[in-house]
Amino acid sequence: MTGIAPAAFLDPALLSGISDLPLLARTVVDGFLHGLHRSVRIGTSVDFAEHRPYQPGDDLRRIDWRVYGRTDRFYLKTYEADTNADILFVLDSSGSMDFASGTLTKFDYGRFLVASLAWMAQRQGDRVGLVLATDDIVEWVPPSTRHLNLLLHTLSHCKATGEGQLPRVLEKVTQLRGRSGMVVLVSDCYEDPDALRRAVGSLRTRGHDVVVFHLSDPAEVELPYDAPGTFEDAETGVRLPLKPEELRTRYRDMVVEHRRALAEKMAAANVDYQLVSTDAPLDGALRSYLDRRLMGTKVR
Repeated sequence: MTGIAPAAFLDPALLSGISDLPLLARTVVDGFLHGLHRSVRIGTSVDFAEHRPYQPGDDLRRIDWRVYGRTDRFYLKTYEADTNADILFVLDSSGSMDFASGTLTKFDYGRFLVASLAWMAQRQGDRVGLVLATDDIVEWVPPSTRHLNLLLHTLSHCKATGEGQLPRVLEKVTQLRGRSGMVVLVSDCYEDPDALRRAVGSLRTRGHDVVVFHLSDPAEVELPYDAPGTFEDAETGVRLPLKPEELRTRYRDMVVEHRRALAEKMAAANVDYQLVSTDAPLDGALRSYLDRRLMGTKVR
């Protein structure tokens, strides 16, 4: 492993060979951050960042009076700082997540993604927590600056099984979360788009920033099977005899329509929605999270 570039560990095929989840998370984040410019977050520390024009409602104590004396205009000092926030990761652990046509199941990919995001959040000084979700809350790790190891331990020993009911779980999360922060949902999103829209809408109403990573296996999009066979629902156990070649066109159209509806509903709820294929490197998901995270840390 020492001879491989850090960024290579963004590849799911290589990730599957790392059994130590903390090592995986640290390696993925280091690989992702390797070569990136230092991220600047604006806050109230002692490290000066830049000036910006005064806007109504700004704290008058931050006006730089020396600049005012030279320009006859009001400018505020802004500073670099770590912004501490609550970030709760909600990982779908229902039976449908335990599917793989390639190296990783959706659940393993989701575990790796959550572990990496949590490691990155911890580096930013954020409080991280975890919910494992089926048709109810299976595990609950409340957000804390001291809970990263507990979060990773929980991810290392969990399994995907049973039926899922994300809207119900998210409604419970809404009731349990008092302090506003960020909720990051990682799921294959086999839910009614309207029901999921209402659930994330409740979180948004309570002041939470919400990010949805929609995980998808390539076979779920293409239905690449040719021979007739019996297909079993991973959550309910219902079995159906099917001929894939007769259903493929209609099936693909339904998948496209479901994704379109999800994207539209999440946009209407002002939720950041990203579709992630389990055969894709993790850097796209990490970058989306980081952009969203930093976008909310600037003092206006």
